[in-house]
Amino acid sequence: MQAGAAHGQLPAGSAVLAAPQRQRRPRRRAVAPLLHPHSAPLPPGRERKGKEGAGGACAWCCCGGCKGSGCVVLLRASDRDGAGQAFCPLLAPLPPPKRRGVDHGPATLRAAGLVERLAGLGCQLYDFGDLNFTQVPNDELYNNLIYYPRSVGLASQVLADAVSRAVAAGHSCVTIGGDHSLALGSVSGHARQCPHLGVIWVDAHADINTPLTTQSGNLHGQPLSFLLRELQDKVPQLPGFSWLKPCLSASDIVYIGLRDVDPAEYYILKNYDIQYFSMRDVDRLGIQKVMERTFEQLMGRRQRPIHLSFDIDAFDPSLAPATGTPVLGGLTYREGMYIAEEIHNTGMLSAVDMVEVNPLLGASQEEVNATASLAVDVIATCFGQTREGAHTAFDELPTPSSPDESDSEQQVRI
Repeated sequence: MQAGAAHGQLPAGSAVLAAPQRQRRPRRRAVAPLLHPHSAPLPPGRERKGKEGAGGACAWCCCGGCKGSGCVVLLRASDRDGAGQAFCPLLAPLPPPKRRGVDHGPATLRAAGLVERLAGLGCQLYDFGDLNFTQVPNDELYNNLIYYPRSVGLASQVLADAVSRAVAAGHSCVTIGGDHSLALGSVSGHARQCPHLGVIWVDAHADINTPLTTQSGNLHGQPLSFLLRELQDKVPQLPGFSWLKPCLSASDIVYIGLRDVDPAEYYILKNYDIQYFSMRDVDRLGIQKVMERTFEQLMGRRQRPIHLSFDIDAFDPSLAPATGTPVLGGLTYREGMYIAEEIHNTGMLSAVDMVEVNPLLGASQEEVNATASLAVDVIATCFGQTREGAHTAFDELPTPSSPDESDSEQQVRI
């Protein structure tokens, strides 16, 4: 979901994945439902297959069990190992010109084959319907700086409710944006059902300015400040945000890929002892050690659900050019895939955000396709795609049958 695009505009496109939840076990397989924008949820027992409409309003269903080794499983579905997912893009009025296009992110990822990729991994995909947002009339600036606070707050509440319902039903969720303000809804909704979750925030930016430290007024640069308990007395009550309660502690968050951090954000990271790995740390330690320390921080004492919030601008702009705030010196393809692989391997992944794919900012269709394909690769890897190949279950090798000809017959033929 895109919440608060450039100047905090109302959230646009998003996607959510869901799966029945029972017991988490490492390295299990999953069944995956899927949500979409602007259509009513399907009634129980009804499934729609294929594609309907255009833009952000598609409906998909891929039935059948999760049979391949490619489906990750964070949650168990009835008697089957695995977790389903639901994919649900959200649409809203276009953001101002600087950020226009990020609301087309979900449609771009669908066109890049996201649904087919997940289905190919053995995931079951269901359409749970789309979310609708209402632009609040006369949504005035807060403090003469923060744009569209009421619209963003209302839209984030809608998304939080949807994610909470999906997780409560035993599903894991994948939310596709849109910009990173969607985490206001996705993380808070997830935390209602999993209050002890840990968040891995993969991003070039910290997104932890407060409404009093931001220089741009963009809410997509502030979501974590609203979610962090330690900053509760530093964040004013914005109109439209009365529903939102801090749900994370500083020890619940790990950043990976930072390389463009504002002064106030740096102060918060240091003074509130938030674990982060900048790109310098990635270079110095290597991505394997970064992930080891990430899991030590989040799961060293106990196993708990993981929420991965992934901004495509964490990658180097040479790989992901179609995004709003690219920063040189980002993750390589191999580093990004390794992050997703290691999170999948924990068996504890419970929610994924993928944000900031902006097809209008690619200089060519090739750049748009490359960025979208990269985002699809990250999501698919989170659910079991491997660089060794994502294979369906293979139980045993075939054995040769009796030869068609006897030795004497072969000699005669020769």
